[in-house]
Amino acid sequence: MRLSRNHAKRTGDYLEGMISDYYFMQGKRKTKGSRSNSSRFLTCLQFVFAIYATSLLLYMNPAIDIRGRISQQLAQFSTVSRVQDVGSMAEGGGCEYEKIDFEQKKSNDSVMIKLKMDLYQEVLDFQSKTIGTETLPELMAMKSNWDLKGPNLPKITVILNHFKRKTLCSQLDSLLNQTLPFHHVWVVVFGSAIETSLKRIVESYNSSRISFISSDYDFKYYGRFQMALQTESDLVYILDDDMIPGKKMLEILAHVAGTEKYKNAVLGSIGRILPFKQKDHSFPSYRKFRSKEAGLYLPDPAYEITLDRVVRVDFLSSSWFLSSELVKTLFIETPFTFTTGEDLHLSYQLQKYRDAGSFVLPVDPNDKETWGDSEHRLAYVSETTVIFKDIVNVRDDQWWKTLSTGYITQWASMYPQNIDALFYAHSLEEVQALAPLIEKFKVTTGKKAYLIVSGGNFCRCEDAAPVFKWPESVCTERRFKIIDLGIHALSGESNSEVPILQSIYASMKGIIKIHNPSVVITVSDIDQNVRKALSLATETSTNGTTLVLLPKASISNALWIADLRSTALPYWNRMKLSINIITQNRAPSLLRLLTSLNTAFYLGDTVQITFNMDSKVDESTLQLVKSFEWNHGPKIIRRRIIQGGLIRAVSESWYPSSDDDFGLLLEDDIEVSPFYYLWIKYTVLSYYYDPKASLPELSSISLYTPRLVEVVKERPKWNPTEFFKKIHPNTPYLQQLPCSWGAVFFPKHWREFYAYMNMRFTENAKENPVQIPKSRTNGWQASWKKFLIDMMYLRGYVSLYPNFPNQTSFSTNHMEPGAHISAKDNVVQHDKTDFEVPLMQEDFTKLLPKGKLPQASKLPSLNLFNRAVSLKGLKAAGSKLGKDILECKENEIVVVNHETGLPSHCATF
Repeated sequence: MRLSRNHAKRTGDYLEGMISDYYFMQGKRKTKGSRSNSSRFLTCLQFVFAIYATSLLLYMNPAIDIRGRISQQLAQFSTVSRVQDVGSMAEGGGCEYEKIDFEQKKSNDSVMIKLKMDLYQEVLDFQSKTIGTETLPELMAMKSNWDLKGPNLPKITVILNHFKRKTLCSQLDSLLNQTLPFHHVWVVVFGSAIETSLKRIVESYNSSRISFISSDYDFKYYGRFQMALQTESDLVYILDDDMIPGKKMLEILAHVAGTEKYKNAVLGSIGRILPFKQKDHSFPSYRKFRSKEAGLYLPDPAYEITLDRVVRVDFLSSSWFLSSELVKTLFIETPFTFTTGEDLHLSYQLQKYRDAGSFVLPVDPNDKETWGDSEHRLAYVSETTVIFKDIVNVRDDQWWKTLSTGYITQWASMYPQNIDALFYAHSLEEVQALAPLIEKFKVTTGKKAYLIVSGGNFCRCEDAAPVFKWPESVCTERRFKIIDLGIHALSGESNSEVPILQSIYASMKGIIKIHNPSVVITVSDIDQNVRKALSLATETSTNGTTLVLLPKASISNALWIADLRSTALPYWNRMKLSINIITQNRAPSLLRLLTSLNTAFYLGDTVQITFNMDSKVDESTLQLVKSFEWNHGPKIIRRRIIQGGLIRAVSESWYPSSDDDFGLLLEDDIEVSPFYYLWIKYTVLSYYYDPKASLPELSSISLYTPRLVEVVKERPKWNPTEFFKKIHPNTPYLQQLPCSWGAVFFPKHWREFYAYMNMRFTENAKENPVQIPKSRTNGWQASWKKFLIDMMYLRGYVSLYPNFPNQTSFSTNHMEPGAHISAKDNVVQHDKTDFEVPLMQEDFTKLLPKGKLPQASKLPSLNLFNRAVSLKGLKAAGSKLGKDILECKENEIVVVNHETGLPSHCATF
């Protein structure tokens, strides 16, 4: 690397020569009759010394161009102008100029002109509505941090990159005549055959502000940006050798760069908008002819596109004006290639890591001094790399890589995508673990999901594709399917977790913004640093994307995730289940229940378990509860001081802490299926959280399918599979009956039940004003369930019940002696075969209608007595009974405040 400065060295020699010349000239101009005396001589000497000292101080200041200042300060003494000296020296320095003997190329293809103009107008309209697009006068009227007419002038380093064009003199002449002076000009020449002549030209200008930097090694397009890292200026202006800026360009660029809106941006005069997605969901080459989706080159004289407003582009070409601080961003990641594409890489990195945009400034069409590209025909004088097919292919690969790894192009901004899921795999093993769920998304109608792999030495696209029997071509075609982050591009191999975390986070942040997935799904035991990056990317997204962490062992049992609507998926982590066990003195039964709970699938969720023991709990139960290990969440133990009985033990076992807190109530003679939690999560997401479900009447989810109609005296047998065979033999159904043998209760309705029971509880059942016609429940005295049935009947609430062959359920009741079963005052004889049901031991979704839960509107509903009645009919029956807390009209029911559970007012239904 060679650095050559001009002949005006930082000494006082030149200044002293000027002063000597001045006095020599003055001595020759003395008139007749002049008298000299000592006082006049001393005064003159003091004056000369003051000039010399002031000039020397100015000359020593690196921020001031001594050539320009001296020429201005001493012009009154008839000293020859330094600018004229420089000009005359440049003329003798071997200046050559490009010959332009042709007109600007113009297209006469009306189809292409229309395609380009239409797309440009679409872009302009979109940006006008979203970010605003200013004209040049409007930009110059904006407040700027740089006071171009005051003391706060910015220091600007201009970097001119030259290889073989004959434009250096034109560029330097333009820069020396700018309305805002530059601080330095660096002429950089790498591996050029005409280095000697270029150096001679720079030396001929004889300016301390212009330096020549050269190297025999060709650093290509990135070299000039590497040089820009060394500047001490505030701003950097990097120019290709075919860019001749107008004389007002530095003033315009500096002013705009000082505004609040554009201070974190790179500005230029030429830019490109990258391709848009085609109808077949692929993206064309940016050089594809006669394609609107191929993008735009702005401005484009060939298609009569000029810019009268600022336009945000995907990358700039030929010139870049930005703060010296932003230049560093170019080198965060290793470029896709060093042979080309530094323009795109700069804009990509600036957006990815600094949230900085790239903008082409407008011009005054009547004032060429406002143009950054005052002679566009220069671009056609010599061949450029972008016309060669191999370079076009490389650049196509480059821009596709940036888009697929999170670069938010104008297409992505104008047409935000909405997909269901993004899957992230950091290793091939994780790809294989996630594959069944990915495949399920792929075959589910209306679902869209993509796989993201880490790339590099961890898991490349080419490694993942065979898992799905996809050809390796999916890794090179411009179509979203598998996205390879190539995370080692950040800094290669590293023992630090920072590069991986930063790279994954920065890419995922952009990818999430482009595709707006409902969820990002990965395995729960993924590398902790990767997990942090994914968590940060989803948590900071503005579209509500949720990170789902699935244990590998549970994935094959969670394929129903693909059947959830995209509106329900973001709520995946919202549901918090609290298991509440009511126990006292049946330790063997409790052990059976705890064993079944411990062997169930929990999808990696945190689940709290609470033991509620009455005061007469026995020692064996206490020992069991104390020694029980629960690995899925907190374990809480509660014991009463005064015996409360079953009605208090159950109803006071749980109270919701939020609208996302769900309570599973289990007596100790219950046993659950390994799939019970999957049933709960699937149904709650589908019917509680999904905004499109609209089922406010649903108050609980039953794990159990009853075999008897328990509310009538005869207690006839009941087989829902047979009853619903005309709809579907295994359709879930709604019933106006809560389940006490394994059910999850909703938080809003449980608060409501608390308030209702508090107002209606009485030890004497006959004092209860609610007497449901023909219901056995009217005589239930020591049952919390009786009060819940009353509330549900009066307000038209229902529970969801499973319905599988032979009443196979997610819980069963073993009918062991307790407060009700075999109690002395209970005259009802119980047959265990009427209550014990088989437990679900397989994937239940394949038994459902069409293999998934029906829409809420398709669920059949039954009244308290197992008769088919619409939801509106259920409310009508409760309204007709008219015994609620508030006295309502016959076509009204009570509406409650769901935060407190207290009745609010009556409303029609």
